[in-house]
Amino acid sequence: MAVITMIQAQKRAGRYNVYVDGHYAFPVSESVLIDFRLFKGMEIDKQLEEQLSDADDIAQAYNRALDYLSQQLRTEKEVRTKLAGLEIPPATIDATIERLQALNLVDDRHYAASYVRTMMRTGDKGPRVIAQHLRQKGVTEHPIEDALQLYTAEERLAVGTAVAQKLAKRYQRQAFHTQGQKIRQGLITRGFASDEATKLVASLDLTPDVDQQADLLAKQGEKLWHRYRTLGATERRYKTKQALYRKGFGLDDIDHWLTETAPNE
Repeated sequence: MAVITMIQAQKRAGRYNVYVDGHYAFPVSESVLIDFRLFKGMEIDKQLEEQLSDADDIAQAYNRALDYLSQQLRTEKEVRTKLAGLEIPPATIDATIERLQALNLVDDRHYAASYVRTMMRTGDKGPRVIAQHLRQKGVTEHPIEDALQLYTAEERLAVGTAVAQKLAKRYQRQAFHTQGQKIRQGLITRGFASDEATKLVASLDLTPDVDQQADLLAKQGEKLWHRYRTLGATERRYKTKQALYRKGFGLDDIDHWLTETAPNE
């Protein structure tokens, strides 16, 4: 039977070259060296050599995964994708993931809970968008559902109110009839439920600034009136009125502007 005749440290830290019967045979990591208790004079056969090779592949993949995980928390899918990109065989990736999970270094439930807490503190997203992001990262439904339990109604109210207030400032120069619609749609787009969005908009208690709205209507009306200047009088008024209505202005206000203040050309 073949015998290990020398174990020599490589220049690369944590790596060793194993010599069998006086000839270089294979490299191993320090963890494999320790786990298999390799020593000079130890007998070795082909089966053991294959086991050492497989173990070394896993050890190297494990170290690559640790480097990746040292930057931030990752999901199982993210780690698998990273290792696959390094051309590590699927069987080795499976064994590596199993080892990482045994040490709680990869835990999608923990990841989902941490992600939800972070988004509640620093983000502007509702539960639906958060769940979508977690699915994209490979987290399955049960961990997502459990993590979203942390996003209580009180937390959603606090985050949603802050988002609604920001949206209200963004759309304050819009026609009043569309402000609420745009704020509500913005909340839904960010992941809040339809009924929650409706309540959040109502809680803002929006009221129109009459002078501001009149000024806005006049400015928009003048632009449209000029745009349709090549049309006949009747069609010009119709097109202008239709466009202003789509922008959210009231029909009575539009008619008043067209009758009293529309430019005469």
